[in-house]
Amino acid sequence: MSIRFSRWLFPIVLLLAPGSARADAIDGNWCHTDGRRFTIRGPAIVTPGGNSLQGNYERHYFSYPIPAAEPRAGETVFMTLMGEYLVHLRVGGEASSAGPVEEWNRCGPSISGRGDTRAPV
Repeated sequence: MSIRFSRWLFPIVLLLAPGSARADAIDGNWCHTDGRRFTIRGPAIVTPGGNSLQGNYERHYFSYPIPAAEPRAGETVFMTLMGEYLVHLRVGGEASSAGPVEEWNRCGPSISGRGDTRAPV
């Protein structure tokens, strides 16, 4: 293989590598330093309270109404993907007047299998 051919092939291979598309989407498992967790898979979410529901999904944004069984029921959670490993979350009636920002990070890999919070497929 010529050097010239491998020079343009390498960047293409990197772009098509598994996982590269997921890194730029809000989908995944998210953790707060206080132990709360949630999981987003497209429009499906498992909330920190363990409820499964459908929310408003965009690649870098997600929102959902807090269900009756959870604290602050009836308010809306607004999330913004800030980077591959960081989501800013705010709770309130409207995005423009929502409360203070909470920082959530992608969860590390699970080692026990306990507390599976995957959203239904």
